[in-house]
Amino acid sequence: MQAIFGGSKKVSGFGRHATVAGVLFSFAIVVAIVTVMVLSALERVADRSNVLDDERSRETMSGALKTFEMQLSATLNDYAAWDDAAANVYAADGMAWTISNYGEMSVNSSLFDMAIVIDDEKKPIMVYRQGKPMDGALDDFFSPSLWTLFDKVNAAGPQDNPEATGFVNTKAGIAVVGVALVREKSGALDVKAGKHRYLIFARHLSTDKVAELGATYVIDGLKLVAPDFQAPYSVAIADAQAVILGKLVWVSRAPGDIGYGEVRPMVVKALGLVGLFFVVLLIIGWLALRRLKAEEINAREEANRDRLSGLLNRDGLGSAIDIFVAEAAQTRRNVLILYLDLDGFKEVNDAYGHGTGDQLIRAVAAGLNVLIPEGAVLARIGGDEFAIAFVSESEHAVALQLSEQILDFLAEPLEIGRRVVVIGASIGIAMSEGGMIDREELVRRADLAMYKAKEAGRARMTLYDPAMDADRGERNALELDLRMAIEGGDLQIAYQPLIDAATHEMTGVEALVRWNRPGHGPVSPEVFIPIAETSGLIEALGLFVLRKACETAKQWPELRISVNVSPGQFRNPAFADYVRYVLKQTEIEAKRVTLEVTEGYMIQNPQRTRQAIERLKALGVKVALDDFGSGFSSIGYLRQFGFDRIKIDRSLVMDILESDRQREMLQATVALARSLDIPVTAEGIETEEQAIAVRLFGCDTLQGYFFGRPMPADQITERLMQARAAKVTTRRTNAA
Repeated sequence: MQAIFGGSKKVSGFGRHATVAGVLFSFAIVVAIVTVMVLSALERVADRSNVLDDERSRETMSGALKTFEMQLSATLNDYAAWDDAAANVYAADGMAWTISNYGEMSVNSSLFDMAIVIDDEKKPIMVYRQGKPMDGALDDFFSPSLWTLFDKVNAAGPQDNPEATGFVNTKAGIAVVGVALVREKSGALDVKAGKHRYLIFARHLSTDKVAELGATYVIDGLKLVAPDFQAPYSVAIADAQAVILGKLVWVSRAPGDIGYGEVRPMVVKALGLVGLFFVVLLIIGWLALRRLKAEEINAREEANRDRLSGLLNRDGLGSAIDIFVAEAAQTRRNVLILYLDLDGFKEVNDAYGHGTGDQLIRAVAAGLNVLIPEGAVLARIGGDEFAIAFVSESEHAVALQLSEQILDFLAEPLEIGRRVVVIGASIGIAMSEGGMIDREELVRRADLAMYKAKEAGRARMTLYDPAMDADRGERNALELDLRMAIEGGDLQIAYQPLIDAATHEMTGVEALVRWNRPGHGPVSPEVFIPIAETSGLIEALGLFVLRKACETAKQWPELRISVNVSPGQFRNPAFADYVRYVLKQTEIEAKRVTLEVTEGYMIQNPQRTRQAIERLKALGVKVALDDFGSGFSSIGYLRQFGFDRIKIDRSLVMDILESDRQREMLQATVALARSLDIPVTAEGIETEEQAIAVRLFGCDTLQGYFFGRPMPADQITERLMQARAAKVTTRRTNAA
């Protein structure tokens, strides 16, 4: 049997090698064919590049000659159509002006090298070349095509431009010549026919000019030759009578041939290297086959790993739980799973950056890895979510003990780099008894229990209970209805009076959101606000309350308006921009608006809290610390954040009349605020005696059921009207 299977393995290995060799050999043939095709294609490209470059050179030179002619034409027009010229060239004493402005200008000029003035009879009046007078007849120097240009100008009608340019053969070579009637710039000429005078400019195509054209237009070997000179690349120069005067010829740059010559050796060398490569590839091919299986195994393992923490990922956890469930079904044991969500991770990530957040994840993963029991699996299944699964003889005892250890571990400050952070965890526990519950349902239950732990206050563990399914359904329905209420503006705002402690006059109101859920009746804020916070609706809800409160407060110019701000809103970097938009939209004075924030978010993010408060105060709004004295109240917060007001928590007011300790705490708290020059509001006032006591302790603003429960806006308006009427009556009585 072994010999047979061993022989089969050899045959199988030989077959794989033969297959690889055959594929490589076939590929080599294909590469060779492709190489030949590439070389042929390169030859075609080279030929085509040569043709295109030669055509470009021919078009360029034709354009260069045209430009050369147009430059002279433009110069001629400037000198011939000139009011001073029309006044002096025709004047009896204008010869000095003519010589100065025409003749002498031809010396060392890049625009023209000859300037001639003639009359209607073609008689020269002035002939200058290179700035000096020239002797001899014009017919001896210029070919007859000059007079063809003259006749064209002489025959021009009133609507025609009396100018003509073209190439003319001269005794000095080939020149572009222009003839124009001397006239005013407007074209008018107050001289009788037969008395006209004409300006002739000539610009020769000298050797230097031709070389300059070649350099300007990047044409190699450009030169001027005789008409009968044979050259593969040339442009003819013809005069006005269509007589070929000469040619401009050049040498083709042949860029295609140059490129092909450079590429061909490289392609040939590349083909040789490809051949060598295939020989080497055949040698190492069998090694690759041996590694292939090992790499496939490693790849499957990597696919189930979280790269950041090195733990299993969600897929890896699923596979492990499937194995645990199958094992538990056979051994009649239980599968337990703990779902962990880190409390405060987002705040750490936002405050210190993703780098610190990644270090925190790795630190937590390392700590959990030490705590888990033998045989358990630990996985990171999300950004800040972990899971632990294991098989146990007991039911929940091991899971509860492990959860306590995890909570104790995470309750301790963690040193991440140079920073110390404090987080916690919400843990959900679920069990598959005897492997009767499959992986998907087990994970769902653990996840549901974890969310229940988070809703219950975080830093705690919760066992799955079937009643949670009903609660989750009700919560989802509540969340959906709340979202619709926010989008539809179906929430109501109630306003609780803020009373001046000295005068008992209403100086402001606190806006409190209320929701009458259709088909269910009123829902307590203690129920729907936590849902808004965990579902991401809190920002939309907060902005709705702020906008509605500011709109309503415009009708109460003598009142301040206070609005609560949730941590979810406060941690949003764009929150100050939203507040600015609402203030602008509602047109309310910023100084009348107070935003109340609780101290829980400040503890987690002191730096971001300070920045947020500074941005809000820059808008002109007031920022108050709410529920002061209920938790981690510290004089450091009051100094550090510069609050405009603090609100004493109702827990300090509740037993003020019965408890000496409570009175001492309240008195110390108010004294602390007063020493920092921060006004104090006492909330939860339910009796007149409480109101008197907190006023005597130094609270300047009072709030509570004794002064009025949260009420609709129209009742606040009614109270204001009564207060205004009472003031008027008092003034009248005092005046009488």
